[in-house]
Amino acid sequence: MGSFFSRPHPDRDLLDLRGRVAIVTGASAGIGIYTVLHLVRRGAKVYLVGRDRASAIAAIERLRTEEDWGLNHGEILPMEMELTDPLGVKAAAEWFLQQETRLDILVNNAAKIPSPYNTTSEGISHSLLINIISPFLFTQTLFPLLEKTSQESGSDVRIVNVSSLAHRVAPKNPRYDSLETMNSSFSDKKSPELALYGSYLYHSFEIDAELTIVVIIAYTKLADILWTKELQRRFDSQNVPITAITCHPGSITTEGTMNQFKRLPMGNFIAWSFSFVLMTPDHGGYTPAYAAAAKVIAENPGKYKGQYLVPYGIIEEASDDARREDLAQELWRTTDITISNLGWA
Repeated sequence: MGSFFSRPHPDRDLLDLRGRVAIVTGASAGIGIYTVLHLVRRGAKVYLVGRDRASAIAAIERLRTEEDWGLNHGEILPMEMELTDPLGVKAAAEWFLQQETRLDILVNNAAKIPSPYNTTSEGISHSLLINIISPFLFTQTLFPLLEKTSQESGSDVRIVNVSSLAHRVAPKNPRYDSLETMNSSFSDKKSPELALYGSYLYHSFEIDAELTIVVIIAYTKLADILWTKELQRRFDSQNVPITAITCHPGSITTEGTMNQFKRLPMGNFIAWSFSFVLMTPDHGGYTPAYAAAAKVIAENPGKYKGQYLVPYGIIEEASDDARREDLAQELWRTTDITISNLGWA
């Protein structure tokens, strides 16, 4: 599961990013905000994406007042995007294309947090939209600029999709061959393994009530890895010099995690105890930043293309299902058709 006791060294490990442009989604708090911080400390111009402009601006002010950006820091700019609104996602990408002439780093970090199962007016679950369909649409819309940047001399363009170890407990025999299978509520998919994982991940003893969202998130996090691997296969087949990587950032003491702990009996004590064994958000943001900007990846991109990284920047084999090319192609085809049929492309 990677080297838990190794320590991140961003100043030593990450490239000088001056002159490079990055986007980090889901960056108004948690892992995302610290991924932004790692990149801006190395000189990048980073667009910090929040669900709305106010949350993005508040996150930038928080970093400005609470964190040292370093001597050669870059710039952070606010960007808004609501991932449950695909048309808004496309509009956000098109807005960015009007602002910049290059894009070197795209980190799709935003993810559905544990919450009751809900759907859009089209009947598509928020988890499916936030974790896979909208990031797919966002990336596809930005692709012309990513490709253009990759053709420039000395470029090093990377797409990082943040997944999770949760992909390992996705339902057996997964399918992505239709919107109906992708959009399942999995209400019948209960197992001791999922119950155990859900209890660990979401810190709740009411696992029967929350198991549905655990299964869906695991299923979509598996989809993130499949999508990344198919994206890399397509880049390689078309000789597009872009590196696509997915990663598990680690088990983190984010604000949301601590609030989940505090729901339990003796919650404050439990939260305090776990603060000694879980990673800080600063360290949680390091593996996505490493995937986005590590020097060793620039030196040997072939080793890292399409790979799954765990803390801190260690290549690990994803699950057997995550390495299935047939599933990856199913997922790509169904997602592409869904976006087109619903008029979001």
